[in-house]
Amino acid sequence: MPRCRLVSCGLACGVLLAACAVGPDYHRPTVETPAAYRYADASASAETTQAWWSQFNDPVLDALVEKATLQNKDLAIAAARVDEYYGRLMSASSALYPQLAAGLSGARQRTPATAVTPPFESTQVEASLMASWEIDLFGRLRRLRESARADLLATKYARQATLISLQASVASAYISLRDLDQRLLIARSTVDARSSALSLFQERFHGGVVSQVQVSQAKSEYAVALASQHSIEQQIALQENAISLLLGENPGPIPRGKTIDQIAVPRIPDGLPSSLLEQRPDIREAEQQLVSANAQIGAARAQYFPTISLTGLFGSASTALSSLWTGSAKVWSYAGAASVPIFTGGAIAGSVKQAEARQQEALLAYQQAIQGAFADVEDALAGEQRSSDQLAATDEQVAALHQYASLSRDLYEGGYTSYLEVLDAERSLFNAQLTQSSLQAQRLNEIVSLYKALGHGWPAETEQVSSTHAAAGSGR
Repeated sequence: MPRCRLVSCGLACGVLLAACAVGPDYHRPTVETPAAYRYADASASAETTQAWWSQFNDPVLDALVEKATLQNKDLAIAAARVDEYYGRLMSASSALYPQLAAGLSGARQRTPATAVTPPFESTQVEASLMASWEIDLFGRLRRLRESARADLLATKYARQATLISLQASVASAYISLRDLDQRLLIARSTVDARSSALSLFQERFHGGVVSQVQVSQAKSEYAVALASQHSIEQQIALQENAISLLLGENPGPIPRGKTIDQIAVPRIPDGLPSSLLEQRPDIREAEQQLVSANAQIGAARAQYFPTISLTGLFGSASTALSSLWTGSAKVWSYAGAASVPIFTGGAIAGSVKQAEARQQEALLAYQQAIQGAFADVEDALAGEQRSSDQLAATDEQVAALHQYASLSRDLYEGGYTSYLEVLDAERSLFNAQLTQSSLQAQRLNEIVSLYKALGHGWPAETEQVSSTHAAAGSGR
């Protein structure tokens, strides 16, 4: 009976104090957030899904993103890390339960003869079942499990962040590749035109119509365009290699779909709420890191309190295997142990201070992640708006320069102007066309950045809410 009372008393204490856990419980910190973004377009509307890249309406881009999702090595590493932290959570959770182990041992011994005793042989067989359990009276083990669970969630969100970053990188790299392809077409067209002009001037020079100065000018402009073409060809090769790496493949050619001016431009809905940032996995990751650090404070403080553990053993020991489970072969023992720190030279206080400092670091990192997220969204919205305005102005510039180049060449052929004016017009047109292509890519990449900044885009409900607000505003 005394043994039963001792075990029952230990179990009762464990149940009674099971809800007690030292250390602070986690509460989400209050963070000041804006209700809306400064540069949101008040007239745009869109319907989007989490597969935001499909809004560019290019099947080749869709296939590239899908392939990268399946084959990218960084994403595979992030997935393996999730499995690692799941194992850590299993290990931390197991400490809350009794630990059982079984043992079987056997020995055969022979004692040599002496002057007094004959030789002696003996056999010892023992089978046992052992149990141990640390009663988590003050919540140290539960805090460690809480921390491990938060670490697991943080790695899951880190994997999501890696996935979103990968999708955005593939889309952005593909858009940049199509921009380079467009610029290469412009460069080749310019090279062909200037090659024809150079040949014409060389013929005229031999006929005594033009001077060597004009031939040299035409040759210089041809060389400039040819050098630009070779530079763009090199950039295309490097860009294809970069995309291959994102796809998890060896360097090779990348398929093309729509041209840069054929890729659809998704419209950004008005009134994007700041609550959309809650879906950003890097913010969720930072919060779970804060949860983990908060729980570690409780685990550190619990070291000040007693540690109580119960152990028990039940088994049999015999000199013969056949009599292992009969007669008086049974053996058993049970024990309880408690330990409390008295003097540690500041070791526990140091652990608590470290845990509290890490919690403050995690809190500041969480706040910084939120502020950085708002900055990312604002940057992307402002960039999309400004690049759109620049592109509209550049479109007008390219149209005007086309007319300027055509008129200046007609005037030159009619003898009303010098060839320098023709060169100036064609040089300006060439540079403006390259800028136009770059701005088309820049605008698309700003939209990619916005999708990434919002965590993967915006839900279709956003447009419905925005439309409702617009209707309500018009009715005032």
